Amino acid sequence: MVSISGSKKLKRQMAPQFWGIGRKEKRFVITVRPGPHKKEYSVPTAVFLRDVLKIVTTLREAKAAIYTGKVKIDGVVRKSLHHAIGLMDVVELENVPEIYRLVPMEGKLLKPLQIKESEKAKKLVRVTSKTTINKGKMQIGFHDGRSTISDTKVNVGDTCLIQIPDQKILEVIKLEKDSHVLVTRGINAGQIGKIESIEEGTFILPRRAVLILGERKIEIPTDIIMVIGKKEPIIQIK
Repeated sequence: MVSISGSKKLKRQMAPQFWGIGRKEKRFVITVRPGPHKKEYSVPTAVFLRDVLKIVTTLREAKAAIYTGKVKIDGVVRKSLHHAIGLMDVVELENVPEIYRLVPMEGKLLKPLQIKESEKAKKLVRVTSKTTINKGKMQIGFHDGRSTISDTKVNVGDTCLIQIPDQKILEVIKLEKDSHVLVTRGINAGQIGKIESIEEGTFILPRRAVLILGERKIEIPTDIIMVIGKKEPIIQIK
C-alpha cells in the first residue's frame, strides 16, 4: 500500500491555540493531513473529539469512534484521525444528539456551535475561484476545498448557501455594500459587521472592505470575511 507523504504528528508547542490541547503533556500530538482546509485554520478529527468536545478521554477512544464510522463531517462519514475540520463544517456524532458547526467566536479561530437538526444539511461557503471550462460552463471553487460546476452567477468573495453533502447551491449572497459579514480570522474573529464600502485592490494592497463593527469602523481584507446575509445571518452562526 502506498504511503501518504507528510508527517502524522506535530510538536504540541507548535499546535494552534484554538485546538485547546495541554502544552506540557506528551511531546507530540496528531496533526492535520492535506485536505479541504489549510493546516493552520483547521483541527484534526481526533483532536476535535478529545480536546475540543472532550467526549472521549484518550486517543484510543477517538480511534475507536472514528474507525467505526461514528463521525460525519458535512454529511459524509470520515474515518481518518487527521481529516481537517474547519470553518463552517458541520459535525455529527453517532448516538450523540448534539450537532455542531465550527465558527469563529470570542476572538478564537474556531469553536463548536451547537445547531438545530433542521440546519445540519445547510452550509455557508465562500467563493475563492471561478473558472470557465468546456462549453462555457463555470467551475466554482469554495473555501473548504470543494468545487462544483454550475450556471449560477457568482463572483469571488461572494458566499453560497449550499445543501450538503450534494453541494446544491440554494442561495447566493453578494459581497457588496450594506451586506452583513462575519470576520473569520484576526483579532476581530467572530464579530459581525456591516459593509460600508469596498475598496478595490492595488499592486501593493489587497481588496478591502470598510466595516462598521458596533461603534467602530475598520478596514479589513475581503479574504478574511464571509458574507452571511443582507440584514441578518441566513443560518445559525451565533
